[in-house]
Amino acid sequence: MRPAPILAITFDLDDTLWAIDPVIERAEQRMHAWLAEHYPRLPQRYSPADLRALRNELQDSRPDLAHDLSALRRESLALAAARCGYGREAAEGAFAVMWQARNEVELFADVLPVLHALSQRFTLGALTNGNADIARIGLDGLLRFCVTARETGVAKPHPAIFDAASAAAGVPAEHILHVGDDPERDVHGARAAGMRTVWINRDGRDWPGGPPPDAQLNDLHGLPGLLAGGLP
Repeated sequence: MRPAPILAITFDLDDTLWAIDPVIERAEQRMHAWLAEHYPRLPQRYSPADLRALRNELQDSRPDLAHDLSALRRESLALAAARCGYGREAAEGAFAVMWQARNEVELFADVLPVLHALSQRFTLGALTNGNADIARIGLDGLLRFCVTARETGVAKPHPAIFDAASAAAGVPAEHILHVGDDPERDVHGARAAGMRTVWINRDGRDWPGGPPPDAQLNDLHGLPGLLAGGLP
């Protein structure tokens, strides 16, 4: 039996459409500099690495926030601020600075031309565990929706977030192709929800195991041709 035709494509964001590590490092450094100017006791006690570790500790102790990276960052900053004798306004101001920088991303060179080409034939959307804002980044004209872990209440690979993407796209899961870089969160999660999958493997990694994706690409350039020829 022939597979269902692809009508919509969802894209992971971080490390699929841009490299996230340099973005977060720059955002944390900018936030730290802002804190040094406005709330100096906090950066004197906590380096950027210390603040990151505090956020990770909070994630372990607050599983109810695991799906909401913005809340985790705010709450960990509030904890650090309180320990340094500051109020919550320090955390909110620091988060605002960081979040602005977090949305200053450099798209991989293949992203815009491929999204432009595919948007003529498919409904395109984003499906992310992160807290990027596609409108601030300038992708809202190409990606018609963005389903986030924060809004859904669960993170990939939970099936509910893929179900939410299916509802946002307006088509059943079997008509959706999910494209992402993470074997567990993107490939295994989307497959379990009934979607087709493409693994974007920009770093030439070996497949870590388990059922493989429907296709593997080194970047997005091959995606239009893959769809035109039909997924295997």
